[in-house]
Amino acid sequence: MVNIRNLGTEQRNQKTLNLDSLSTMEIVEIMNEEDLNVVAAVKKGLPQIVEVVKAMIEALKNGGRIIYVGAGTSGRTGIIDAVECGPTFGCTTEFLGLIAGGNNAVFKAVEGAEDRKDFCVQDLKDNNFCKKDLLVAVAASGRTPYCIGGIEYAKKVGAKTACVCCNIDTIIGSLVDYPIEVYAGPEVLTGSTRLKSGTCQKVIINMLSTATMIGMGKVYKNLMVDMTPTNEKLIERCRHIVMSATDCDYETADRVLKQTENNNVKEAIVMILMGVDYKTAKEKLIKNNGFVREALKN
Repeated sequence: MVNIRNLGTEQRNQKTLNLDSLSTMEIVEIMNEEDLNVVAAVKKGLPQIVEVVKAMIEALKNGGRIIYVGAGTSGRTGIIDAVECGPTFGCTTEFLGLIAGGNNAVFKAVEGAEDRKDFCVQDLKDNNFCKKDLLVAVAASGRTPYCIGGIEYAKKVGAKTACVCCNIDTIIGSLVDYPIEVYAGPEVLTGSTRLKSGTCQKVIINMLSTATMIGMGKVYKNLMVDMTPTNEKLIERCRHIVMSATDCDYETADRVLKQTENNNVKEAIVMILMGVDYKTAKEKLIKNNGFVREALKN
């Protein structure tokens, strides 16, 4: 039997010992206060987060992928990020999220699956995991067997590994190349790591993917210039991004975007700011690895 008694994520929060006797306002106030503590805790882990971002950028530049693995809330958090990187940054295969228990576990808890190391190994094999990829184990406790199995397999094939854990000095943290261990503190509801730990993981993973995509040239200034316009709302967003980046009017943004392939924001920005045609803008972006700022200089 696994002893979880000493895990920080399993400790009782001394501020909420009488949680069931508080008013609704008192409950939500203390939850809000505890969530603010999470943000402060993440700040302590910024140096570790920076190292993982560097590793993620290196993996992507070498043709690899970022593979999140986790169980329960941790697994779903990785999946959410992997899925949302698609429309936000125009990603196709760069990010993948795997959860113990398979896709069904996204919608319904499959608790026993997290205890199986071999499940993660098989999931990685099924998705052609290789040494170019970077595995990021997301585990609040820092001891999830599913994640450990994935880390062990990643090392076997020669891939780099990282983790996002909500305890300090964890088993998983000791196994990976790039650990992120941020102690979010005892949960308002003892052991319910979907709360503060879940928030902590989401905050960190937001940083990881966003900073990585900036490092891959997916952002110009603070604009999403590689987003995928898959519906009218997003096409409209493309128009406004071009307007913001170039100070052009709506009609110009719309006209130039239509001259590109699939409303390509980057190409439209370069076309307008440099006064060049679509072909030239595309060539400049290719020459500068998709970085708009660099394309505008050359």
